[in-house]
Amino acid sequence: MAETTESGEARLRLIEKVRSLAYLCAETEEFTLASGRTSRHFFDTKPVMCDPESAHLLGVLIHDQIGKIEGGVDVVGGLELGAVPLTGIAIAKAGVGSNLRGFIMRKEPKGRGGRKTGNPPGIEGSTIQSGDRVLILEDVTTTGGSALKAVERLQELGCNVVACISIVDREEGGQAAFEAAGIPLYALTTLSDYI
Repeated sequence: MAETTESGEARLRLIEKVRSLAYLCAETEEFTLASGRTSRHFFDTKPVMCDPESAHLLGVLIHDQIGKIEGGVDVVGGLELGAVPLTGIAIAKAGVGSNLRGFIMRKEPKGRGGRKTGNPPGIEGSTIQSGDRVLILEDVTTTGGSALKAVERLQELGCNVVACISIVDREEGGQAAFEAAGIPLYALTTLSDYI
């Protein structure tokens, strides 16, 4: 895939990659999701994030959205495990000379933070500073609950969480939950794209 991939083309191609690498639809049984809900529709986006072409497409789409965020973004990241590859993709796509920093937030702090970065326990990667404009990355959004816990933690540190980008919005309340928190959720794709 060429470096000059347009966002519209990237989105259509990403839908095909997610459909072939990540999407499962059960006829009768239901999958139990991380949110505790059950659904006939399941997305395992790890193969997508670890596929070279898909990673390029994700980088194009993430940076297209970053370019539209008024005031810009200082730091990208989110909760393990889904945000780990997305953070790497976003930083790599920013390129050499970029000031875009990345972080990873553990779901359960391990009792140590970034020893050199000064981050509190459970936040690793680049130093997070009060006043940073933070973009949350998420692989799949259902209710938004996990990502919004990360948002609260960052806001307690004095960060301004400007948006969340998700590969797939399952359209099960996440958009409304982010809206209620005053944070835009930008879904690169939605469940409607697959059914």
